[in-house]
Amino acid sequence: MPKHKGTDKLQADMKTKIAKIKKQIEGGGKAGGPARQAPTHDYIEPEGAGQVVLIGAPNAGKSSLVDALTNAKVDVADYPYTTREPMAGMMDFETIQIQLIDTPPISPDLFESYLTNLIRNADLVLLVADLDDDNVREKNEFIVTALQEKKIILTHTVPEEVEDVRFVHKRTLICGHKMYDDETGARRKAIEELFPEFPMTTTSILDDDSLVALKRAVFDALQIIRVYTKQVGKPVEKVDPVVLPIGGTVEEAALSIHKDFAEKLKFAKIWGEGKFDGQRVNRDHVLADGDVVEFHI
Repeated sequence: MPKHKGTDKLQADMKTKIAKIKKQIEGGGKAGGPARQAPTHDYIEPEGAGQVVLIGAPNAGKSSLVDALTNAKVDVADYPYTTREPMAGMMDFETIQIQLIDTPPISPDLFESYLTNLIRNADLVLLVADLDDDNVREKNEFIVTALQEKKIILTHTVPEEVEDVRFVHKRTLICGHKMYDDETGARRKAIEELFPEFPMTTTSILDDDSLVALKRAVFDALQIIRVYTKQVGKPVEKVDPVVLPIGGTVEEAALSIHKDFAEKLKFAKIWGEGKFDGQRVNRDHVLADGDVVEFHI
């Protein structure tokens, strides 16, 4: 807009409108309202069959994994500290989806405060170790120590009882990423020594088979089963399963559908590996992954 006497009033009107809009944005949509609060990142609504939070040192490859496994639009770059906010995406695994959360790195220079709650709330931690880094052991030792200071213990088996209730034990899967850059296997060995007995898988975004194996490893580490339901007299359709913890029963499967449904349940018929088709079972029958259940009320 040219600036001269003839446009002074028009410019003043424009500036007034711009200022009003800025106030509405900062105030959450209401002119003159309170300043809008910055978004919090310490909680992400769980979706799918399980919530998995990825953690690791700078440039470990968390974002590249989330980008390869989900439809999330993450920032991927060759320099560290690209990720500054958590980003969630859904990973397909056969007939279910699992939520993955990309997070900023953990290092002596950076530990975002909201990470503590994100990790505590997740069903599983996926620790991504960079097999292209000669200091991979030291960097992951720092992560373990830093989390312990936040009262989070990474573990391969969650204990039934803990001595100090202030600490939370998080089941953890180790992912050795960029496996083709570890030509001698020395870095993988260093990680295996740091995390003995932990489940571990190695990946590369250049190897589709390794990504498929990672999906299976995540599913196994979540310790869940998929149970499919069928209507009486209709064929089996293995879609939209009920997800239960390992050891889940027929009654728990019915309860996940509706409380009244579980109360009225008389018996069920199941189909699955090691069972004969339509085997009749009671409500306390323990289900296995892939079982098909026909409820009778």
